[in-house]
Amino acid sequence: MRRALPLGHPDFGKAFPCRCVADEDEEQRLARLQRYSNLRFYLRLTFGNLMPRGRSGAARNQERFGAAFAAAQEFAEKPEGWLVFTGPSGCGKTHMAAAIANRGIEKGALTLFMAVSDLLDHLRAAYRPDSEMSHDALFDQLSSVPLLILDDLGSQPPTPWAREKLFQLVNQRFLAQLPTVFTTSLPVERLDERLQTRLTDAALSRVFTLEEPEGGPLWKIDSLGQPLLKSATFKTFDAALASADREEQEIIRKVYRQALAFAQDPKNWLVLAGDSGKAKTRLAAAIGNYCLQAGRRVMFLVVPDLLDYLRASFDPSSNASYDETFDAIRESELLVLDDLGAHTSTPWAEEKLFQLINYRYNALLPTVITTSSTSSALDGRIVSRITDGQVSTILLLGEFDFWGREPERSLAPLAGRRGRPPKR
Repeated sequence: MRRALPLGHPDFGKAFPCRCVADEDEEQRLARLQRYSNLRFYLRLTFGNLMPRGRSGAARNQERFGAAFAAAQEFAEKPEGWLVFTGPSGCGKTHMAAAIANRGIEKGALTLFMAVSDLLDHLRAAYRPDSEMSHDALFDQLSSVPLLILDDLGSQPPTPWAREKLFQLVNQRFLAQLPTVFTTSLPVERLDERLQTRLTDAALSRVFTLEEPEGGPLWKIDSLGQPLLKSATFKTFDAALASADREEQEIIRKVYRQALAFAQDPKNWLVLAGDSGKAKTRLAAAIGNYCLQAGRRVMFLVVPDLLDYLRASFDPSSNASYDETFDAIRESELLVLDDLGAHTSTPWAEEKLFQLINYRYNALLPTVITTSSTSSALDGRIVSRITDGQVSTILLLGEFDFWGREPERSLAPLAGRRGRPPKR
């Protein structure tokens, strides 16, 4: 508000806070800033309850986390430049970023904390005529807020519009050199090339890897970090029903329910079998994403890519140790093997796959397998493991006959069959 003062008065034309803001006590001021900052679900995440060296038992990861922790505390007290935190899900990136935001709020700084996917949803909704804030006004707010924290960069939909909007926002803050914090589960080199150049600018930005993913460079073939699969959830899976007939829709719903039950309590094995185009991979990704959100370690590997990677790790010049890589895969808390049977069937490939599958079979480690192959096309030793009714549940999508018999017309009995088919 402006005071009614005569022309020439030193305070003529100056803006002053209204009485409601001036009289606002400390508690009210903090509550107002917290509402603005979108931090209501993260208020408990502070530096006080963040382990200074992280939760990893590896000494190298503890050193990485400690360096990032020190930089985050320094930034929180004096926000300058950019911080980028990378690392696998569950390593503490969001906690560290929220701690910076909460400290900013405590100091009275105008701070905005947003997940990238939510930010894009808000921008999209701002185009509607009934929106409380126009798209331009919201974009200006985001691009000019004194401290912006963008959580989970790389989770946005892989659409041209999303990529362009995100780059425009990042570029605006880059040009203005406004304090910004980013978190991402992807290595920076896997982000859009234009974002890479901004986030790695040494004059403005510092990048910290809080923890190396299990298996080190395995992120190169862990497909769950790819935008399309990362966006696959049980909530969005209904799209698979659109092109299906009524009988297939019923089958998909049954498979969906059993897949969701597995995701909620991952035990033993789940095999999704069906012809190409039956959404097996999306459903497996939905299981993986659900478990990631629950804090589990998940590895999602396409079988042909996995075998190529293992072959390459034999090369003495490879950055990845074959033994360490293989151990990380076979001991993963939840392993998704996508497209079993699509690989080139060589003695070496079959032996490596059997070793992997046999280890997880004997250890009863939760595993999800998708395949478009019949049992007769797979190695007999592998088939004996994945069809063991005490360990594995096989879900068939469509009229697919996993056991190589004549196709059955009735679709309903094909969903949720446990282990081997009944004898005729």
